[in-house]
Amino acid sequence: MHPAEVEQALGSLTILVDTREHPTEQAQRRYASFGCPWRREKLFAGDYSAAVTLPDGSEFSLAGSVAVERKMGFDELCQCFTHERKRFAAEFDRAKAESIRLYLLVEYGTWENAYAGKYRSQMKPNALTGSLLAWVARYGSPVLMCKPETSGRLIRDVLYREMKERLTAYE
Repeated sequence: MHPAEVEQALGSLTILVDTREHPTEQAQRRYASFGCPWRREKLFAGDYSAAVTLPDGSEFSLAGSVAVERKMGFDELCQCFTHERKRFAAEFDRAKAESIRLYLLVEYGTWENAYAGKYRSQMKPNALTGSLLAWVARYGSPVLMCKPETSGRLIRDVLYREMKERLTAYE
């Protein structure tokens, strides 16, 4: 695509929010911080993806290639790595089988807090950091961490950059 067409398409960026994501008050604040339109849609993997309208009027979606899986902290993530590990791994296995790049976003998270065990779970720090890094190695999943007030903007920025890369290569 021509650079002007890429910019035009990026101007129509819409965040796709998985229908399983609960529309809580905190979620509404996150959606408002996207700084772009959003809509609910069933996603194959993850909680968020994105779509744009191309200059010819057709839609181009990342839903089958890129998504962001958001966790509201280490407490929830520890649950996913312990009691729900089979289900959590199955979601990442499905994404990997479909060549979907799945980012893992942890709100309230820092590596320092993970290593120091600053979370409410019986999961040991070495087990948590080991599982996080195993997800990076096994699934190629980038691990992002931020404060909740930053998550909407970070989700949008990740998906914007992923979209720009694909549109630039789009024939």
